[in-house]
Amino acid sequence: MQKTGLQDMPCPVARALARVGEWWSMLIIRDAFQGITRFDEFQQSLQLSPTILTRRLKYLVESGILEKRLYQTRPTRYEYLLTERGNDFFPVIASLFHWGNQHFAPDGPAVILTDKRTGTPVEPLLLDKVTHQPIRAQDITLAAGSVRSDIINKRLALMHDKGSVDARHLPHSIKSQKE
Repeated sequence: MQKTGLQDMPCPVARALARVGEWWSMLIIRDAFQGITRFDEFQQSLQLSPTILTRRLKYLVESGILEKRLYQTRPTRYEYLLTERGNDFFPVIASLFHWGNQHFAPDGPAVILTDKRTGTPVEPLLLDKVTHQPIRAQDITLAAGSVRSDIINKRLALMHDKGSVDARHLPHSIKSQKE
């Protein structure tokens, strides 16, 4: 199932992957964004064994990505709805749609993102909230956040040694370690 310890690592990518990195989880979330909410609907869409689906849904609920809500008492049945945390994951899913179509659809896309109102194809673009400029890998570096972490500081220092991090953007604490 999940790799032990990822959820406790200081890296935000590792912590996120601990919750959604397993491929069935990502596909369940994808389906939830398209309105699928019930166990049998997920099972029909994904052709997934009930045991695996049960485990994945339980973990997504425990992680606060889905909420389990009773919709029928006899027999007892639940639906699984995206929480605020789950809804905040949409840009990741949209980016995966775009990236998958761009790089792994040699015969053309089987499904594309479109605007609900107009039917016009949509192409995701990640923008900085403050400057509204596109966020591109060549323009971005990593810096230590507000929580102190020796692991992160060592990783940032290593990246600096490899030339991946511009020293002008390093926090003072890392610059002093390097000098």
